[in-house]
Amino acid sequence: MDEMMTAGTSPEDLIRAVRAMGVRDERLLEAVRATPRAGFVPADRVAIAYHDEPIPIGHGLVTTQPSLSARMIEGLGLGGTEHVLEIGTGLGFQTALLARLAADVVTIDLWADLVRQARRNLARQGIGNVELLVGDGGRGVPDRAPYDGIVVSAAFPEVPPPLVEQLRLGGRLVQPIGPGGREEVILFQRTVTGLERRQVLTLASFVRLHGRYGFPS
Repeated sequence: MDEMMTAGTSPEDLIRAVRAMGVRDERLLEAVRATPRAGFVPADRVAIAYHDEPIPIGHGLVTTQPSLSARMIEGLGLGGTEHVLEIGTGLGFQTALLARLAADVVTIDLWADLVRQARRNLARQGIGNVELLVGDGGRGVPDRAPYDGIVVSAAFPEVPPPLVEQLRLGGRLVQPIGPGGREEVILFQRTVTGLERRQVLTLASFVRLHGRYGFPS
């Protein structure tokens, strides 16, 4: 949801936007190249699928800008063996990138219709190492914990405590921290003393995290 937007007509245009965001992970760049964003946007938005910008998906939500998704994912430092939790499935584009980079992904969204669409989108791309759930993302998915990485695609002034508890020692978590509208996207790491802030990855605008450990719905 960054304000910087770049028009484009192909995956290579997204690659250029992702590189411009500072992303250097070649595995991640190849995942962006291999994942057709046109398969993860509403039918009436396909013409702008390769613009590096958020796209409305209903419920007052938008997809995360692809270059921003890539920056957040790069922060997790995925090598291919990780068990990852994603909060905020949307239509599944970011989920697909995570699935290409990690061993498996658990993803959760408040909206059942979005999860159904994301499931169809992922299936069409032959991506099967994802478990899709409907529920309150701030609660996490405790019966699938611990996670090596967690990415939160919605803003709140703090990391929900259940997510801290579900992150393994040494694991990384990326979340936009703020009230919703202009946030610091922060990389955290779980240590023996709790969650420690490691780096501000970028500034961006996100929708709010809603639920028991977020803003009231």
